[in-house]
Amino acid sequence: MFAGLARSLFGSANDRALKRLKARVPAINALEPRFEAMSEAELQGQTAAFRARLAQGESLDDILPEAFATVREAAKRVFGMRHFDVQLIGGMVLHEGKIAEMKTGEGKTLVATLPVYLNALPGKGVHVVTVNDYLAARDAEWMGKLYGYLGLTTGTIVHGLTDDQRRDAYHCDVTYGTNNEFGFDYLRDNMKYRLDEMVQRDFAYAIVDEVDSILVDEARTPLIISGPTDDTSDLYRRVDLVIKEIVKEAANFEKDEKQRTVSLTEEGTEAVEQALRIAGILEEGTLYDIGNVTIVHHVNQSLRAHALFNRDIEYIVHQDKIVIIDEFTGRMMEGRRYSDGLHQALEAKEHVTIQPENQTLASITFQNYFRLYPKLSGMTGTAATEADEFAEIYKLEVLEIPTNVPVARADGDDEVYRSATEKYEAVATLIDEARTRGQPCLVGTTSIEKSEIISNLLKKKKVPHAVLNARYHEQEAEIIAQAGRPGSVTIATNMAGRGTDIQLGGNADMLARQDAKTGEGPEFEAALAKHKAEIAALRPKVLEAGGLFVIGTERHESRRIDNQLRGRSGRQGDPGASRFFLSLEDDLMRIFGSNRMGGMLQKLGLKEGEAIVHPWINKALERAQKKVEARNFDTRKNLLKYDDVMNDQRREVYAQRRAFMLAEDVAETTAEMRREAINEMVSKAIPENAYPEQWDLETLEKTVTEHLGLNLPVADWAREEGIDDEAVRERLMDAADRHMAAKAADVGPEIMRMVEKSLLLQVFDQVWKEHLLALEHLRHGIGLRAYGQRDPLNEYKSEAFALFNTMLADMRERVTGLLMRIELRPEAPLPEHDPIRVTDMRHPDPGQGDYDMSGGGDGYGAAVATRPASGAVDPKNPATWGNVPRNAPCPCGSGKKYKHCHGRG
Repeated sequence: MFAGLARSLFGSANDRALKRLKARVPAINALEPRFEAMSEAELQGQTAAFRARLAQGESLDDILPEAFATVREAAKRVFGMRHFDVQLIGGMVLHEGKIAEMKTGEGKTLVATLPVYLNALPGKGVHVVTVNDYLAARDAEWMGKLYGYLGLTTGTIVHGLTDDQRRDAYHCDVTYGTNNEFGFDYLRDNMKYRLDEMVQRDFAYAIVDEVDSILVDEARTPLIISGPTDDTSDLYRRVDLVIKEIVKEAANFEKDEKQRTVSLTEEGTEAVEQALRIAGILEEGTLYDIGNVTIVHHVNQSLRAHALFNRDIEYIVHQDKIVIIDEFTGRMMEGRRYSDGLHQALEAKEHVTIQPENQTLASITFQNYFRLYPKLSGMTGTAATEADEFAEIYKLEVLEIPTNVPVARADGDDEVYRSATEKYEAVATLIDEARTRGQPCLVGTTSIEKSEIISNLLKKKKVPHAVLNARYHEQEAEIIAQAGRPGSVTIATNMAGRGTDIQLGGNADMLARQDAKTGEGPEFEAALAKHKAEIAALRPKVLEAGGLFVIGTERHESRRIDNQLRGRSGRQGDPGASRFFLSLEDDLMRIFGSNRMGGMLQKLGLKEGEAIVHPWINKALERAQKKVEARNFDTRKNLLKYDDVMNDQRREVYAQRRAFMLAEDVAETTAEMRREAINEMVSKAIPENAYPEQWDLETLEKTVTEHLGLNLPVADWAREEGIDDEAVRERLMDAADRHMAAKAADVGPEIMRMVEKSLLLQVFDQVWKEHLLALEHLRHGIGLRAYGQRDPLNEYKSEAFALFNTMLADMRERVTGLLMRIELRPEAPLPEHDPIRVTDMRHPDPGQGDYDMSGGGDGYGAAVATRPASGAVDPKNPATWGNVPRNAPCPCGSGKKYKHCHGRG
């Protein structure tokens, strides 16, 4: 009661924040006449003047009014567009490091130019993060004209660029790119061997477009970079033939669609074992014997591929590849792959070429990546429902910005049908009616399969239409350009997050680009003038027909996605309408809705072919959506809790790695490692307070010979009178130091410095990669600790810390052993870093909400070495390889692990 009274007297927190920001708008508006009177040279000279003022000690807030006035005037001259007052407020919200919630069509792309320009003035770089390459390229080209006019440089980070191109783009004042590309570049930079090979510079400020999609939906799974492991494609094919027969009998497996899990029943396990024996795959024992762990893994992944994944819904087959479909945008995610062998199981299922599995080399969650920015902001049309999550995880406040013109869209009540067939018929009939009166329709679906059902129905009714989904995304601009024309019908798979602007009558700029094949020049200007005149005649017809009609064929699991689809209509005060159609067979209603729903509808008198609108239905639907949203939020929070443990280790490793690269000489570091490694060797052989007769100096002598390459009479030292463990340590360290000094004298200090740094970095990478694998295995099984009344998270923290210490000890031992044993020649070339054969960039499919499942990018090409190399190692001569760890890549260059290649047996 008191909270309501306070709000009525003082306004909400959002109202108070807006009031404060509105107070600054008159100051910006008052500057407009002065800037309008400036010449081109004077206006363009403002950038240098602002930078000079910043150098003299003024802050960005001090120059904000004039900087915003500069951008507004430049936009008028470059685009013929003037920022509205509400857009100035949105720009101030972004500058303050908050999230601006602005309705679709309010010009968020133009709003971003205000804080981008202001924050680019210090020269530290501003990142504008978009949801896909198309938007990154489009916005960079479009807004880049404005930045270029004011003397700023603009770069774009998209898939397929070389390191040099990426480095140039990052060193621009403004850099556009996708969340995946920014994240992968961060991970790849921390796998480089020289500072000048790194592409990113220090983080300063980022604006995230469609911030709810990137920081909430896609943050359910981490970014992963991985390299190849052994080829088991034949085993996937053979197991697939077995599982294909097993899944024909429903009694063989149990499936939980809500949790997206599937498992074999007892009958199924017996059937699988028998089939595997017949196929010669299971040679001895039962399926779950310890020696058959690999077969169980293949069986489980093949079972998931057949029972949980559907062609044309979760993935499509395209050019002999399995291509994942983005659940939120309906786009093909070219190059991304599910992890843990699931993608290979799908390839076997669809009889396409099976690509080799991969091993994690580096990973990070979006939460921890974006928290690296000292200043972060975002913009979207739908963020208020997730305000608590933004505040808890990212410390971001959400402010709702009022629309420039009141929204005139009429949102109709949901219509609920008993069956999907009845629902689709009703949708097709409504589309036909709207088209007849000249009203354009945007039909939103949740999958390719459902968009094609609607398309087939419209074909039967002879209704012309366009389909926008992963199969036809190349024609996206062309389809969207026509989507607002009178009577047009556009079927779109998950329209949310496309960053598109459907203009009533048509989009003149897009249509002109299609005609002229470019966005500038006399041909483009002529085409633009022609289409503007054409659209000016068509727009009144569309307005009279009621504006854009958005028809949702199903409720999405997230209310935000539904609101984004709805928001495509009614932009800038235009009329419009929206309505959602549902059925009891929809996935959301079937999986998460109440089991009593069907009976309730019958009691309400629902007959075949009829729709019902009732508050009970709306409440049940809202409860179902809230269930899914709560589950997804729990998934994200749980992922973050575990990744925070790894993040502390990741920061430490990356900082130490950078320090190694910055250091000209790491001799002191390697010497300290040598001393610690020898200390550990001695401590194992000579326990504390042990008598000399209890010492195990024979084992110590063998260890010193094997790991340090020193032939010392260690076993004889125990017979010397007065000898103690400290004396043994000193003798070993002295011998090791003399050995290294002699080696450095032979080859020269420059080569020795290079060898030490090269081996240190490469061994560091190798043990870190193995540590990531160990953490992954620990993470998968840690949940079972709950059965023993132990907190899995606390157990994970404790064991991850122990594993980290083990990793550091392993690194010290390997670096010391390699440096002591390696043979160097003065005339040998300086060590080179061998590239990994393939490196995959993966972002697990957020739609699955499963940490184990990842989709990723295709090969980025040569990246970093993961095996020690030196001028003395000859791939053709095993005698030069020294002591190769069993899990290290084989020095012969095959790409296989040593234990699976020359170290076999």
